[in-house]
Amino acid sequence: MKITVRQGEIQKTKDEALVVNLFHSANPRPGGATGAVDKALRGLIGRVLISGDFKGEKNRTVVLYPEGRFPSRRVLLVGLGRKADFDLEAARQVAGTTARKLQSLGVSSAATVLHGAGAGDLEVEAAAQALAVGSVLACYRFDQYRSGNKKKTSALDRLTVVEHDKRRLTGIRRGIKAGLQIAGGVCVARDLCNHPGNTATPSYLASKARSMARRTGLRCRVLDEAAMRKLGMGALLGVSAGSAEPAKFIILEHGKVSGKGRRKPLVFVGKGVTFDSGGISIKSSTGMGDMKFDMSGAAAVLGAMQAIAELGISQPVVGIVPATENLLDGKSVKPGDVLKTMTGKTIEIDNTDAEGRLILSDALAYSQRYEPAGIVDLATLTGACCIALGEHASGLMSNDDDLAAKVESAAKITSEKVWRLPLWPEYRDQIKSPVADMKNTGGRYGGAITAAALLAEFVDKTPWVHLDIAGTAWTSKTRPYIPRGGVGVGVRLLVQLARTWSSRRA
Repeated sequence: MKITVRQGEIQKTKDEALVVNLFHSANPRPGGATGAVDKALRGLIGRVLISGDFKGEKNRTVVLYPEGRFPSRRVLLVGLGRKADFDLEAARQVAGTTARKLQSLGVSSAATVLHGAGAGDLEVEAAAQALAVGSVLACYRFDQYRSGNKKKTSALDRLTVVEHDKRRLTGIRRGIKAGLQIAGGVCVARDLCNHPGNTATPSYLASKARSMARRTGLRCRVLDEAAMRKLGMGALLGVSAGSAEPAKFIILEHGKVSGKGRRKPLVFVGKGVTFDSGGISIKSSTGMGDMKFDMSGAAAVLGAMQAIAELGISQPVVGIVPATENLLDGKSVKPGDVLKTMTGKTIEIDNTDAEGRLILSDALAYSQRYEPAGIVDLATLTGACCIALGEHASGLMSNDDDLAAKVESAAKITSEKVWRLPLWPEYRDQIKSPVADMKNTGGRYGGAITAAALLAEFVDKTPWVHLDIAGTAWTSKTRPYIPRGGVGVGVRLLVQLARTWSSRRA
């Protein structure tokens, strides 16, 4: 989608459709740009409001077809909801609702006002970014594996933001540009998640990372299994042993991450199990196809790294993806086996379906080489987190209150909800092993937390946040700017964290 900005009056704009908005109230009245359009329509919007059929409820739309000499064929009126409740997430949702409605009407080009930067009291640049993100992500579709006519509805190819105040144009353009870059990173993550496991193998992820690096200026290294073996990554290699697909360890670097005069980098680590059968502790066949999404953490890191590079964020950032399949054959790791990690610590395998924490243990250990300012890992790690928090929030566990607060702040801005769970020493006791330094499960109770307790063994004293995205990584329900399938959760949060970190010169 191409989004442009121009100065003008929305009521005089000629396009396939014009978009205006209205806050919800008992007796709504069109004002501002909406009032100007209503006047040009000789009170048509006002008559709709008087009828009571539309009162500006959030994400409700009305399509009007002007008569006479009005320059556009359609006017789309979208509700903003109550003014007191309006925020950036509402702006994203309204933009997404609008874009989806325009697509359903077969509109390929439309002009719109900027939602919420006037009476909604949003900062202009932030409102523009929200409009771009919501519009692009709402129009996302994944149909690469469909034969014949893939497009059931025409694409919304062009959106023009019309702004009367010349002083606001620069801020709007900056926001639109950033929003397009961030949404592009989310779409990369969604694509990677939605590909089936026979396409999105560890080697495929590595190939995509290399091409991304060439395109954006990131530095990329990919370690093969021989290099992993030399480094002592026995946990990652243990998981990959049952697959014919070789594991890959992907490293992307943005900015100066080493050497004199550097700023300590942020390190983002994403679980990259491209298909998870459960291994010897095999999963039920019901829903196993969804285990192609078990690399959603990896997808988020790759998508975020693209956006971070394109935005030119000054904060150095490293993205690390341990990528493997978890399958079963005669070479698979077995319950009762003991694996030696990169740090030398050993893990007894209690359940081969608790493989994500194994590959992350080596990735977190590797990240210590960068002496990072902070580490954030993302993983579809436990069903226990889904039980605890459902599909609406990711679980957050951390060894550092300051970093946890920064992640929570970023999540609030992007509306990728997180909820902090405790990580008390008592949970570490649940993963004690009689034969090794620890075991890879801690029993039924507190499963999301005991998984994090194992990961904490590999970050030493580095500030670290673990995000369990098992409940939020994919969805079967369409929301205003989130279609069914891979969500791309975490991309916007990581980008926001890096942007905020960049501004504070940590």
